[in-house]
Amino acid sequence: MRQVVRELLDILQLEPLEQNLFRGQTRATGQRSIFGGLVAGQALMAASRTVPADRPVHSLHAYFLRPGDFSLPIIYEVDRIRDGASFTTRRVNAIQHGKAVFSLAASFAVEEEGVEHQSAMPDVPMPTDLENDENIRRQVAANIPEPFRSAFLQERSVEFRPVKPLNPFDVTPQSPERMFWFRIPEPLDVDQATQRVLLTFCSDFSLMGTAMLPHGMNFFQPQLQAASIDHAMWFHKPVRTDQWLLYYTDSPCAAGARGINRGLIYAEDGTLVASVAQEGLMRLRPGEMQA
Repeated sequence: MRQVVRELLDILQLEPLEQNLFRGQTRATGQRSIFGGLVAGQALMAASRTVPADRPVHSLHAYFLRPGDFSLPIIYEVDRIRDGASFTTRRVNAIQHGKAVFSLAASFAVEEEGVEHQSAMPDVPMPTDLENDENIRRQVAANIPEPFRSAFLQERSVEFRPVKPLNPFDVTPQSPERMFWFRIPEPLDVDQATQRVLLTFCSDFSLMGTAMLPHGMNFFQPQLQAASIDHAMWFHKPVRTDQWLLYYTDSPCAAGARGINRGLIYAEDGTLVASVAQEGLMRLRPGEMQA
């Protein structure tokens, strides 16, 4: 197994400290704070550790409260709000420096049969016909400021293949929509709870930038203050993150220096496995708005 994948699996596993109390390790990724998908994944893992395996998570709703400090571990405190006949509810606070940096509520449910419908998967090329994101990043690496270049080029634990590659430095306004395939590039022998934790981790990649596309904004602009505000997911079907998944994202609105981003995640056979929504801060200093 590739070292980066092993490190991802290890960091998502938590150290139990006491009943309902866990500790998770962090890591620097070239960002100013902890990657949101990591703290969300670890928080869901903490909640899942207190729920029977026959009740998979079906939804989560979370808020990013403070920038995380990647030089310190995170303490996860689980509140067992409810254990019902069909549904189980948990609340998790992620704590650093004595303060909550992230708060998550998750609902777990007994699996049952019922009526079904779903949105059709977009008609896009298969991942085998598309270029790896790693090659695309190398082509624009010369434009990355030196302090961030090594992090930008480092090997990733998730493989991406964009349907329509985007130049992160292109300030031409574009439609707020993007699609890309992704997967963990190693076979994984893990349970469904861990698969859904991994999907939560992956769901935060490239989501917030969708709302920036119509405005010619990008994360490398020094005048831009960008941060995820909240994150919500709904899990519809069992998922395998070591198999190709299509992430379709769009942004219906930006207002008040915030942008809404939505996502649909499909398995390669067209099954809709999860839906995502996130609001993000995208604040430019006065006089810096480009379009």
